[in-house]
Amino acid sequence: MVVESIKNEYSRYRSQVELAIDQIQDADLHKVVREGGNTIAILMKHISGNLKSRFTNFLTEDGEKVWRDRDHEFEELQEDRSTIIKNWKESWSILFDQLDKLSDSDLDKIIKIRNRSLTVSDALIRSLSHLSYHAGQIVLVAKIHVGDGWNTLSIPKGQSKE
Repeated sequence: MVVESIKNEYSRYRSQVELAIDQIQDADLHKVVREGGNTIAILMKHISGNLKSRFTNFLTEDGEKVWRDRDHEFEELQEDRSTIIKNWKESWSILFDQLDKLSDSDLDKIIKIRNRSLTVSDALIRSLSHLSYHAGQIVLVAKIHVGDGWNTLSIPKGQSKE
């Protein structure tokens, strides 16, 4: 049940990001809110790179793959929306494929990330926390770009009792 709950939380954050980017224009994917900030495209590329690296062969290989170029994830490439979404979907497919193979009995197993030993449970919590941090950034940046036309992703103000 724990793995299923974690999987549901991943799905919730994925949905939040996708609902947020559905509200922005293509050009907004590459706009910074302030000098030195990350664009939505960069954040999505970073999340995708992280998920692909961490969850490719999750139980059997170090989660920081030699083929990952983390620094490159933070370079603005002006990729079009379809390229960003394709990469995004690929990373989520890898994640969910691996989560589908896990059971709660796997949570105490030891894996490695950057040659550091972690339990599967700790690695999942760490990954989910990382995702939630960046998903929140994406939602905030999207909300800033959309402005007054923003459609809330949660309970609208003043409607909590309904």
